[in-house]
Amino acid sequence: MRSIAFINQKGGVGKTTSTANVGACLATLGKKVLLIDLDPQANLSIHLGINVHGKDLSVYQMICGKRKVAEVLTETAVDGLEIIPSDIDLASAEIELVNTVGRETIVKFYLEELSSEYDYILIDCPPSLGLLTLNALTVANEIFIPLQTEFFALQGVSKLVQTFEIIKKRLNSSLEITGIIPCMYDSRTKLGQAVLDKINEYFEDKVFATNIRKNIKLSESPSHGMPIITYAPDSNGAKDYLALTKEVIAQEKMMLSETTTKQTSEIKEHAMQ
Repeated sequence: MRSIAFINQKGGVGKTTSTANVGACLATLGKKVLLIDLDPQANLSIHLGINVHGKDLSVYQMICGKRKVAEVLTETAVDGLEIIPSDIDLASAEIELVNTVGRETIVKFYLEELSSEYDYILIDCPPSLGLLTLNALTVANEIFIPLQTEFFALQGVSKLVQTFEIIKKRLNSSLEITGIIPCMYDSRTKLGQAVLDKINEYFEDKVFATNIRKNIKLSESPSHGMPIITYAPDSNGAKDYLALTKEVIAQEKMMLSETTTKQTSEIKEHAMQ
């Protein structure tokens, strides 16, 4: 199972859109996927048509111990795609958990029993580097960073990378940045290409080859409670996210190859001792 946190402390960069649509495309390609909405704004839940008002079946209820994981798991309209939704109550979680022992790993504690049931767990983080994001980074083994291909794209990224390094050192040694998603790309502008060049220069081989283009249908789909692959399957948005998702799946072959190479090297070293 791969557990991936979609993270950027800036809002409006395509983080929730990417979580929802990569999740939906993975499910469409035959993977079993769980989405976790850790943003009190609940945009991921709303994007997938989940009613977030008055149901008391949310990640907040799970964190507080009021509901079991099985109770808050919610099916979506996409086969193979489930979600643990959010609601506005989650906004108070950071204050309520401030004196809780192990507060940075409380989400991980409740999710441990699900680790073998899914091919992917995708986590939509809030646009901040607070306690909820720390919880996401202890659950996840990978980080995807969506970045707008606009002027301020890389502003604040160094702080995000610094936070990642601290979490990796202190709380989750297996955590890696494995994907940068260029979003809202406009190939008609010189600025878009210039920013994309900067992103590639900064992150090198971690940048996905697929750029998510600006697309009206992509902007419309959340208001209909549907991922783009369902709402407008022939749109550029659907084509881009499907291509990106195929890249995500292709990463697994590379990871397997790297693991095999490392194991072979360790065996040889052991044999020589």
